[in-house]
Amino acid sequence: MIELAVIFGGSLTVLLIIGWLLMTVLGKQRRLRARVEKIGERARPMTSSERRARQLKRKMETSSPLLEGIATKLLPRPDAIRNRLQRTGHNLSLGRYFVLSFAVAIIGATVPAVVMGMPWFFNAAVAVSLGIGVPHFVVGVLIARRMNKFTIQFPDAIDLMVRGLRSGLPVTETISACGREMSEPVGSEFRRIADAIRLGQTLEDALWDAARRLDTPEFKFFVISLSVQKETGGNLAETLANLSDILRSRKQMKLKIKAMSSEAKASAMILGSLPFLMFGIIYFLSPEYESALFTDMRGRVMLGAALTLMTGGILVMRKMVRFEI
Repeated sequence: MIELAVIFGGSLTVLLIIGWLLMTVLGKQRRLRARVEKIGERARPMTSSERRARQLKRKMETSSPLLEGIATKLLPRPDAIRNRLQRTGHNLSLGRYFVLSFAVAIIGATVPAVVMGMPWFFNAAVAVSLGIGVPHFVVGVLIARRMNKFTIQFPDAIDLMVRGLRSGLPVTETISACGREMSEPVGSEFRRIADAIRLGQTLEDALWDAARRLDTPEFKFFVISLSVQKETGGNLAETLANLSDILRSRKQMKLKIKAMSSEAKASAMILGSLPFLMFGIIYFLSPEYESALFTDMRGRVMLGAALTLMTGGILVMRKMVRFEI
């Protein structure tokens, strides 16, 4: 058992070192290119919008072209994963996501094999499930936090645009003002829109690109309002003021639903954690009573099936207690 643990631990260490080398050593070419671009920027003066656009381009570059190519070939739906990583607001490349998934899969295969002595097919299933599920869950949490913060700040940004429009500023200038005045993540998204417009993209195209990137109903309402007003005319400031009131009412409704569903969520958490809690208590009081689940092959299969079914039930209950409006 100890020799097997040493083998798995050594293999995991080697794989992590290889991933680190791919992310750092093979990224020397990118760093050299960035240094050359910096020297060029010093020789040629740039406007603030051009400088922000250049910085945005650098953030979107991957740490290693080779690692990016490997991840593109091996990961399913790489374009969708890139879009999700971009929505987190962090400098996460597809290559780093692949290294994280691979490391989690190795750990997921090592722990059941070394600690519990589970068969290879169970270890493979756990490795695939964790390698795909854990990074996807972490990225989803980061996206949810950022989008929640964006939704809270977005009505204030619309109010800022309304005040600018009523004072006589054009729409593009009010968008730039929101990018300067608003904090993250609203400020960065509006700066990206303003930079895209300065680089030659139309206002409508820049807004729809941001809507596809953010994928939130609130921002889509905003883009549709601007698009419709552009075609039909009318008082844009009044339209956006009404939209701001609607978004605030929508946020209040979400908070009300969250408060009303808190009891159902608490019940789901209790039901989901109760089997694991009872298993731990029984194992602590009488370890030999549950030892057959770890020592006998039939017990291991039963334990694996129970974990699979419990995971499915927890996911179903999680889906049932989540309400969308």
